[in-house]
Amino acid sequence: MHNEEKVLVNVTPNETRVAWVENGVLQEVWVERANKRGLVGNIYMGKVDRVLPGMQAAFINIGLERAAFLHVSDICHKAIGHEDEECDDIAKLLHLGQKIMVQVLKDPLGAKGARITMQVTIPSRMLVFMPVEKALGVSQKIDDAEERDRLRDMVKTIPEYSSSEGGVIVRTVADGVDFHEMRADMIYLQRLWSGVQERARVARKPTVIYEDLPLYLRIMRDIPLDRIEKIRVDSTETLAKMTEFVEMYVMELKDRLGLYQGERPIFDLYNIEDEIQTALHKRVNLKSGGYLIIDQTEAMTTIDVNTGAFVGHKNLEETIYRTNLEATQAIARQLRLRNLGGIIILDFIDMEDSEHQEHVLAALSKELTKDRVKTSISNISNLGLVEMTRKRTRESLERTLCEPCPVCSGSGTVKTSETVAYEIFREITRMARSFDANKYRVIAAEDVVNRIMDEESSSVAELESFLNKSIRFQAESTYAAEQFDVVMM
Repeated sequence: MHNEEKVLVNVTPNETRVAWVENGVLQEVWVERANKRGLVGNIYMGKVDRVLPGMQAAFINIGLERAAFLHVSDICHKAIGHEDEECDDIAKLLHLGQKIMVQVLKDPLGAKGARITMQVTIPSRMLVFMPVEKALGVSQKIDDAEERDRLRDMVKTIPEYSSSEGGVIVRTVADGVDFHEMRADMIYLQRLWSGVQERARVARKPTVIYEDLPLYLRIMRDIPLDRIEKIRVDSTETLAKMTEFVEMYVMELKDRLGLYQGERPIFDLYNIEDEIQTALHKRVNLKSGGYLIIDQTEAMTTIDVNTGAFVGHKNLEETIYRTNLEATQAIARQLRLRNLGGIIILDFIDMEDSEHQEHVLAALSKELTKDRVKTSISNISNLGLVEMTRKRTRESLERTLCEPCPVCSGSGTVKTSETVAYEIFREITRMARSFDANKYRVIAAEDVVNRIMDEESSSVAELESFLNKSIRFQAESTYAAEQFDVVMM
């Protein structure tokens, strides 16, 4: 094994964190909190509460506070023994008190219950099992047509698939896997489905019969087995659950799984805590002295490459080339570590030499092959920009650990004290035209009041003279930079 790759699992009562470390450097981190796991993917045994022909929908009691919403288009005819696949009359498909198996598509939101479907699917590492539909599909995100055909033919030769009534979709991560890995995944899914069926059979009231695995078990399911050397967890109780899962489904990992008993907290190893904090900042320093600036917005993420203090040893073009090359490694790692998804614009430093451009693009493509999430990149444009996409698999690290700043509301900037001072003057003038007051009191942040009483004192005097009113200012430590009140007295 050329690279030493480890998975470290840190467990506290309400939070689980998992770190993927390669050669002593943090590559990816996952965070899951007990109160934010969500319901999407969970399977329930439900009971029909109401059928609404006018909406062609039904409300299903699945044991939650609010009934879940099921539209006629999400009803699986085969699951309820209905032969007419074209029937779109919900009154003919469901009746009051009927028990049905459903899966959550969308979490409850506000006063609305969960959105559910009867077209149940169960994911594994390489496959998505469709227990009530005999179909075989391969992800179109596997670009090579020959590889898609190979995978489709491989699945057909798996005995457990041939004997099953259900179908499968081969996931993107299965690209390049062999028969034994694929069959192991199929066997895992068959066992899982048998357990779901048994729980559904004995259920006497609306209840959950399948929940997607918690983070510490999903990792065991999804990690590439050939790459991980060690898995260490700092909780004896969690280790026991992981060991039970491994013995049942992923025996190859049994000898690599163990308890962490070091004196230091497990995430203090390899400076993981510091790396997480750094990943929440915009700036990422490069070893050469250059740096990246990473801006994540709703629409897209931009990554700007700068030479910084790096001056090189030959000429400017060579300095730029070396900085861009180094940046490709840092960019690929930050995408994984921060879990950035969607549209990403990379602003490399402009390179005149076309050969240098090709080398940088090739280096970036090579680094992105380490990413387990699907990515695609364009050529370098005339402006030195590379457009790329990375599949969204979960919330980014920043969105998971942070919330918008209460001062700037997420904009990243606040108005200067000078700007706020002039806004206050305009507000006083506006109020004077509409209301009759003897005097005014302004309550504002300390920096704003200091600015007004110092640099803007002459402006205050002019305004008092113009209005023929007295204006007093009061600094309030609890006020945000842009917050102020003008009180008439």
